[in-house]
Amino acid sequence: MQEERTMIKANAATKNPDTGKKLTCLQKSINFKKNAMIVKSRLKYINSLGEKKLRDADRVFIAEGPKIINELLGESSIEPQEIFALKAWIEKNRNSYPVFTEVDEVMLGRLSFLTTPNQVIGLFRMPDRGPLTLKNKISIVADGIQDPGNLGTIVRCADWFGVEQVICSRDSADIFNPKTVQSTMGSIARVKVYYEDLPALLLSQKEVPVYAATLEGKNIRDVDPVREGVIVIGNESKGISNEILALVKEKITIEKKGKAESLNVSVATGIILSYLTR
Repeated sequence: MQEERTMIKANAATKNPDTGKKLTCLQKSINFKKNAMIVKSRLKYINSLGEKKLRDADRVFIAEGPKIINELLGESSIEPQEIFALKAWIEKNRNSYPVFTEVDEVMLGRLSFLTTPNQVIGLFRMPDRGPLTLKNKISIVADGIQDPGNLGTIVRCADWFGVEQVICSRDSADIFNPKTVQSTMGSIARVKVYYEDLPALLLSQKEVPVYAATLEGKNIRDVDPVREGVIVIGNESKGISNEILALVKEKITIEKKGKAESLNVSVATGIILSYLTR
């Protein structure tokens, strides 16, 4: 198989041979693989990353679409492994990023986990999270959040309000599930997500106050702003487990004014954070 390749060492004096313009991506090699065929084994591998055990084994995950890919490629905490994209996307972004493999729309569709593939797919290495501590910060605890879309949106809300970590029970959705990644809209690069035995974690750091979002509790309008604490968000249908409720300092609630039975868990997270981080 023949491939036309252009290897470029990027530095302050380097120019793109096609455009004559200086490259904006410093100290990186850019490898343009034009009109390359993706072998069957590679396609099978990418598709296999829909399974958690295989993602975890290689510590990689998939993201899709121009917005998320551009955000992830702009974050130093996330290391790209491979980028597969349509020619139009490559031509628009070729001066900025490390490695591209050009594919046509048919191949993009075979690689994609989306119903409607969106120009570009990236394979990234899972970021290092570092040690977990609850002290001197606000943390969100997700107790049994099993819908990938909800978990991803919770992470996105955390990012919006400057919350740096989300701690999930081990039965929660996987943060690196392709659906979860898409729902974070790039916030996965900035918010650390941990999976822990939640009761054991809260017991080990008792001095950190714990707030539980429940249907019956203190109105969040009357709760003082939080500078250190854990905000627990419960399962979509079952709520917070009794084991965790026993460790809570204060139950809080969003005042209901209409007739809806409940709020979506990610919507509730955003509202709570808007009050407690003010």
